Amino acid sequence: MRRLEISPLTQSSGLPRSPEGEPVFPEPWAAEAFAMTVHLHANGLFSWSEWAETLSAQLHKPGRAEDGSDYFDCWVAALSNLIVDNGIADAETILALQQSWQRAAEATPHGRPIELSNDPSR
Repeated sequence: MRRLEISPLTQSSGLPRSPEGEPVFPEPWAAEAFAMTVHLHANGLFSWSEWAETLSAQLHKPGRAEDGSDYFDCWVAALSNLIVDNGIADAETILALQQSWQRAAEATPHGRPIELSNDPSR
C-alpha cells in the first residue's frame, strides 16, 4: 500500500482553512495555484525553505489587504518569482500568459468555462 505524502506547503502560515483544518480557496484559480505549487515542490523545483522565504517576502510587502483577501495573489507572485528564479520561464512570458488569461476571461460568456483559446488575441 502506497503511503500518501503530505506536502509541507499545506502547512503554510496564513493559508485559509476550514473548521476541520483543510485548506480552503476563494476561487478555483487559487486551488489550481496551490496544486501547481505543491506539484513543483514535490518535483524538486524549489525547497520548502525557498518557498517559505519567497512567500513570506510577498506577504510582508507594504500595501497588503488588512483582511488577508490578497493571500493567494501573494501566493501566485511568490510562485512566479520561483519559476523565474529557477529559469523555468522569464517574467515577460508569465506576464503575457496572465494577460492572455485575462482577455480570455473577459471574452468568455457568463457561465461558460474560461479557456485560453477564448483570448481574442490568440
